[in-house]
Amino acid sequence: MAPRETELYELLGVPPSATTDEIKKAYRKKAREHHPDKNPDDPNAGEKFQEMAAAYEILVDEDTRDMYDRYGMGGVSGKGGGGPGPGGMDPADIFAELFGGGPGMHFGFDFGGPPGSRPRRSKGEDSVIPYNVTLEDLYNGKSVKMNMEKEIVCSLCKGSGGKGSAKPKQCAKCEGKGWTFIQTQIGPNRYGTTRASCSECHGHGEKLREKDRCKKCKGTKTVKEKTRQEIFIERGMADRQRIILAGAGDEEPGVPPGDVVFVLKTQPHSSFERSGNDLLTTVHITLSEALLGFSRILLTHLDGRGVHVTSPKGKIIKPGDSIILRNEGMPVYKNPGQKGHLYVILEVDMPDEQWLKSINPKALEALLPPKKTEMEPKPAVIDEVPFEEGDIVDVRETPFAGSNFFDHGFDAQFGGDDEEDEWEDEDDDSHGEPECRPQ
Repeated sequence: MAPRETELYELLGVPPSATTDEIKKAYRKKAREHHPDKNPDDPNAGEKFQEMAAAYEILVDEDTRDMYDRYGMGGVSGKGGGGPGPGGMDPADIFAELFGGGPGMHFGFDFGGPPGSRPRRSKGEDSVIPYNVTLEDLYNGKSVKMNMEKEIVCSLCKGSGGKGSAKPKQCAKCEGKGWTFIQTQIGPNRYGTTRASCSECHGHGEKLREKDRCKKCKGTKTVKEKTRQEIFIERGMADRQRIILAGAGDEEPGVPPGDVVFVLKTQPHSSFERSGNDLLTTVHITLSEALLGFSRILLTHLDGRGVHVTSPKGKIIKPGDSIILRNEGMPVYKNPGQKGHLYVILEVDMPDEQWLKSINPKALEALLPPKKTEMEPKPAVIDEVPFEEGDIVDVRETPFAGSNFFDHGFDAQFGGDDEEDEWEDEDDDSHGEPECRPQ
């Protein structure tokens, strides 16, 4: 019988004709892409990852794969629960090769055990919490204390969930496996089978009778407890960087608690933008300062310091010119004595009509460069067109020749390739940022 295109092959993204090596290669790629550590914001990442691991276990073993191709999941329900296949690689070895340790290090599952048994949890689930921070927090550092609530093992029943010596009974629906097979239609005349947590025992594989349940935890084995935690936001930390409180997660009977993982989310700043260890800001100067120079506090930094800057004598500043204030950027993570650079875009504010009315136009004209002369030679036809003020927003929204008029106008001076008008040559500094901060 020809292999059927069912869901296990689709989970790994391979055709039913794939070789064992192709299945191994596809699993490695999928594991890297969908690992829960790589997708902290996806609440379903762990479930997807477990499904792919189960699919790999079945398809990498020639015997279980043949049974699956012939009879579907019903043919391998007694064999697809764990252990390496005779001709395949142990999934734990795949995990170790990909992530530097067995599955218990990252995902919390041990795929050993007798065939058909449930995966053994070797670590509790991690709690991932987004935490909003300001650019000032990341520049100056910050210590945050907060009240939290976590699950702890019930002290009355010691995590058994039952009264006294009462023992749970094997779940009749899943026969103690903790999961059942669900068949869903995935196309015309095509059905896929997947594994889902048992709805009766909630994945535990066993149940307590109502009268045998612990009075304190009601048979859930854990109770809620309020705790006080403190996290340290270190200077130079990056957006989406993680702060890990090892072992501070919810407790479960029989396994070490998971971690509490705070994922930093930087809020937009009104004055500064960040790129790595560098900062960008815009400062407005007057026409007099653009022509004659300036020496004043140009801006207030993220730590409250006033930054005083003096422009070179004889330097005329054009609107949009940029300067670099070296070592005034973000502190380098783990090396706060070293900083990136601060890029400043200078915008020139023109005087208003009231100022123009207060001076002698002739005297001003004598000081300014001469006006442009008339075009020569003059066109044969000349039309007088009235002067009318416009809104630049309307122009930006108008497409010209299939693209926006301003798409190729002002090139980014922050990290761009065009030559910049700098008061100091810039070195090519690059500062790496770590992804994770255990505490």
